Amino acid sequence: MVAILQFGGSNCDRDAERALAHVGIDARRVWHEDGLPEDADGVLLPGGFSYGDYLRAGAMAARAPVMEQVREAAARGTPVLGVCNGAQIGCEAGLTPGAFTTNRSARFQCEPVHLRVENADTPWTRAYDEGDVLSIPIAHGEGRFELGGEELADLESEDRVLFRYCDTDGAVTDAANPNGSADNVAGVLGDRDTVAVMMPHPERATLPHLGSTDGQGVLRGFSN
Repeated sequence: MVAILQFGGSNCDRDAERALAHVGIDARRVWHEDGLPEDADGVLLPGGFSYGDYLRAGAMAARAPVMEQVREAAARGTPVLGVCNGAQIGCEAGLTPGAFTTNRSARFQCEPVHLRVENADTPWTRAYDEGDVLSIPIAHGEGRFELGGEELADLESEDRVLFRYCDTDGAVTDAANPNGSADNVAGVLGDRDTVAVMMPHPERATLPHLGSTDGQGVLRGFSN
């Protein structure tokens, strides 16, 4: 069972539950104060505006007691995926390196984008080939990935960049970078490849009537 953690302000939890069910994965929404269920064999940190994004996006939720349980589960190899606000929470909680800051446009952006698969040898990307281009939407105001140059170089050398923003042909260009993320990074791995965060919303590219099913493979990472 994948536990979808709910915080005050989460608003993509129901979408995530339905999307996971669509790809055959049992999932349940769990209020953070109830703690991580003992039968949880996966954790999804969903999108939204936890605690109104006060202080910094994800900063308050990252300090909830349940996140210590999530860190312990991640250290044991339990799959953990943070999406959008969940990615911000994951970075703030130390599950992955870097931080997500205000978009280069200083505006909330909600639009379809293209992602290039950078590492296809992870649970989250085994459904794809390296270099595949996916269409998955974004919806964020603080989605610009930031990481120091030396740390970013280390991340890249360790093959921990999961996705990069690109154009329809897979070219990684500044024009294809919707928020100013460092080196067009859209998703990264933690110390283990079972832990990942990404700013685009795979659950919004899972059901056929939403226009794209490219996100299905990401969510199937919980069953790999």
